[in-house]
Amino acid sequence: MVRTAEDILKEAILLEMRGKAFYTSVAEKTESKSAKKIFSQMAQEEDEHISFLTKQFQNYVKNKEFLGVEDVEQTADDTVAMQVLSDELRKEITAASFEAAAISSAIDFEDRAVKLYAGRAAESTDPLEVKIYEMLARWEEGHAKALVQLNDALKEDIWNDNNFWPF
Repeated sequence: MVRTAEDILKEAILLEMRGKAFYTSVAEKTESKSAKKIFSQMAQEEDEHISFLTKQFQNYVKNKEFLGVEDVEQTADDTVAMQVLSDELRKEITAASFEAAAISSAIDFEDRAVKLYAGRAAESTDPLEVKIYEMLARWEEGHAKALVQLNDALKEDIWNDNNFWPF
């Protein structure tokens, strides 16, 4: 089945909405201040993605063309902030906690988004559409990478705390 640009944009908006709902829920339920900050930040970023994709969808439906991406690129500050919060979070939670389970689920959300965006970028023949989806894939890859690093650090902490090493 051939998926149209509208189909992909709708799927992307829905994926981002689900991510936002998940991140907002975790932020509301956690007792960890750092987890609350991380998941609130991620929900806010998903909201920015929803807004961006909605504008793209509306313009595409009306004009059959994509808008530019010049003002949308993610800043390096987001990555630095995530790393600082990750270090704080490691002190507040364990690898078997609700927050750690949420991090694992968040990795799955981000991986699905990367697949969708990278896949569409690879199959599109519209240079602007390719640019949009490559940018979105980079955004989500950044989120996934930070979450994987945090998840790995939490696993390492539990191994160390419980003396699971064979030597």
